[in-house]
Amino acid sequence: MRKVLMASVAGLVLLSAVPAAAQSSPRTGAQTASASAPVAWQEGLFSVRADPQKGKVSVRLPAPDADGVLGRYLYQPGLSAGLGMDGAGLDRSGLGQAQIVAFRKVGNRVFAAFENEDFRAQNADADQVNAVAASFTAPVVWSGEVIETGPDGAVTVDLSGFLERDAVNAVGRLKRARLGTFKPAPTLSFIDTARTLVFPENVEFDTVQTFTSDEPAAELSRVSPEARAVTLTVHHSFIRLPDAGFQPVPHDPRSGTSAQILVTDFAADLDHPVVSRLARRFRLEKTDPTAARSPVKKPIVFYVDRAAPPAIRQALIEGGNWWAQAFDQAGYVDAFRVELLPEGANPMDARYNIVSWVHRETRGWSTGTSVNDPRTGEIVRGVVQLGSLRDRQDKMIFEGLVGADRSGTGGEDDPDRLAYQRLRQLSAHEIGHVLGIAHNFAASTFEGRASVMDYPAPWVIADGERLDFSRAYTTGVGAWDRYVVNWLYGDAPGQDPQARRAALAAEAQARGYRFVNDTDTRPLGSLQPYGAMWDNGADVVAEFANTLAVRRIALSRFGLGNLPAGAPAADLRRVVVPIYLYHRYQTTAVGRQIGGVDYAYAVSGDGRERADPVPAERQRAALDALMQALSPETLDLPDRVLDLLSSAQSGVPDRQTDIELFDGRTDAVFDPSSAAAAATESVYETLLAPERLNRLVEQQRRDPSQLGLQETLDRIALTVGPGGALSPRQAELRRVARARYAAYLAALIQGKALSSTAQGVVRDAANRFGDQLKRCRGDQNETAQCAYLAQALTGPVEGLKALGETLPVAQPVPPGAPIGGGDWY
Repeated sequence: MRKVLMASVAGLVLLSAVPAAAQSSPRTGAQTASASAPVAWQEGLFSVRADPQKGKVSVRLPAPDADGVLGRYLYQPGLSAGLGMDGAGLDRSGLGQAQIVAFRKVGNRVFAAFENEDFRAQNADADQVNAVAASFTAPVVWSGEVIETGPDGAVTVDLSGFLERDAVNAVGRLKRARLGTFKPAPTLSFIDTARTLVFPENVEFDTVQTFTSDEPAAELSRVSPEARAVTLTVHHSFIRLPDAGFQPVPHDPRSGTSAQILVTDFAADLDHPVVSRLARRFRLEKTDPTAARSPVKKPIVFYVDRAAPPAIRQALIEGGNWWAQAFDQAGYVDAFRVELLPEGANPMDARYNIVSWVHRETRGWSTGTSVNDPRTGEIVRGVVQLGSLRDRQDKMIFEGLVGADRSGTGGEDDPDRLAYQRLRQLSAHEIGHVLGIAHNFAASTFEGRASVMDYPAPWVIADGERLDFSRAYTTGVGAWDRYVVNWLYGDAPGQDPQARRAALAAEAQARGYRFVNDTDTRPLGSLQPYGAMWDNGADVVAEFANTLAVRRIALSRFGLGNLPAGAPAADLRRVVVPIYLYHRYQTTAVGRQIGGVDYAYAVSGDGRERADPVPAERQRAALDALMQALSPETLDLPDRVLDLLSSAQSGVPDRQTDIELFDGRTDAVFDPSSAAAAATESVYETLLAPERLNRLVEQQRRDPSQLGLQETLDRIALTVGPGGALSPRQAELRRVARARYAAYLAALIQGKALSSTAQGVVRDAANRFGDQLKRCRGDQNETAQCAYLAQALTGPVEGLKALGETLPVAQPVPPGAPIGGGDWY
């Protein structure tokens, strides 16, 4: 999650200006040397000699200690220049894994090893410490010959080989992304000595590295003029290890913090766990530690990338600065700020927390990551990566809701204004991750949407036939965010820190706050009823009705007015997708109520240990709501709109557009049946997740009055089965929903994820649904489809296999979230 200015490989220019907040004014680049003049040493964290003639970098490390260790540093690889393709994990300003690297002299060689801080013997004697160290690997990743040993014992070594390693595992990432099998090309790679930066607390290097393949994936040709060669600029940061004095914070599962430091302590007493977790946080110290409120010794400062356009920079700065209020309320005066990166400053300099504006071929995820001391959880540096195309997606959605002519008007429904509001939220959200704060996907259910750490769907209210945008987004961090900052960073002079944090967590629970993280939200089969992304409202069923109303109003007005003047009419096919699927995330939130269980990240004795099922009446109301999403009325589009959706685009295909469209089976002409099939997926993928079906069996076993699996499947069959008077156009849309249901039944029966009881109920439901279809009456289209599905569902198992092959469960749905996800922000 960090952002970095990047120069092209062809002309990497040294950027050396240092902001006022940075300490010292060291020499920031390798000096230009003539062929005859010796290359000067640069003094800093360690001495560096970058030779542009030879393309080599030598370092002079202090004399070895008794164990031969020349120095220990926090080492962080990253990318100054990336691939530009979402999903490969090779973005500009992206971070590799931070390690503690130890340089050790053995004989006439220097070895670099990554220390293993995951396994420890804390507060133990040397024998226990040594036993743990000998039990787990500390990999040696490089060695080089000693060039010179000085009179003081200092050792000079050529570090070029270390810098030329595949430090970010580009080969592995390209392979995992199915982009081809690549190998390093040393003759096409070099150390860019002009980008060497030497400071008292950190040293920075850039290596231009090329990887080649004889059989690259065709997709690479979209981002590279030569797909057989991938060239990246790998950045290497060596950072002084933080000194003593930082107080690690034991993780509390109720805290809302992200525990990325897992510690296994083999010296722990029997009344303490062997495995524990540490929260991440910056070192923030008051000038007066005895005061409840005090200025700080060193504030937390984030710098916004100058690569972002001016108006966007301002939005990012404003949103990021929301956190200042939370720190002030926690007792830290002037402790946090966000400002523009000074002109000429190098954003890869490890001293800067960066909010980076990252370009990719398509829109993609934004992230917030940090460089951490693996010993303590202290955050040394933060990096935010913000995808540059997401704001355009936001604007397009708002133009789809109200019309492109509202852009620039300054009103509450101005798509430009709303997109900037969303950028402020995004900046605050990703900076929150860097500060050590986790997602809280339950926050949208609190009064006032109490956290920027949820994924915020714009809260648009249907007011009669008017769309109200006055509450689309909140301003400022929420009550939950202020609680987490206080828990993680706050203090109370004279009070035990652990007791204070436990009391804060108990108080948050007493106020009714819930915390639901990624692992209990992202899986389709998640049973946590408060864990949903891009949803709104404490009453998810009521908000679902509002969302359908907003969708209906927008589609009733949808047309050429939703495009800017002069835009290709074919773009309407892209704009219609998030409007037609406007209810997809609230649908998921409703589906989580069915079979749902309200469980918490409790600790023994806090009163939240009990997991309670969602009440039966709420589950049945949720099921009724989901059936609305399968109704022909919901799936239909007016002929007036359909007639506008078949304009084509000439010229070279644009991937940003192509992957955002509904797949169809009618050549270039818009296919409403495929769009309807995609809309049903948001219902079926959640409602018919095997984990949910198994849970429905279990909850009715314990409470016969609860919603059960048979009742659920019968309700779906009643909704999509034959019967009732429908117009021919709506009958076809019901057949679409019916076929998708049959495909899911076939897949569930052939799968292995159901319990034996659930499997039996699903098989019985398939047979009964098949018998229902045999009694189908209607026109030839209706009876033909009913007969086809009935034969497959009630006949030999081969029929189910054929059904699964001809009607695959995974109906292509345009991505909602950033590409590579499944959501739409």
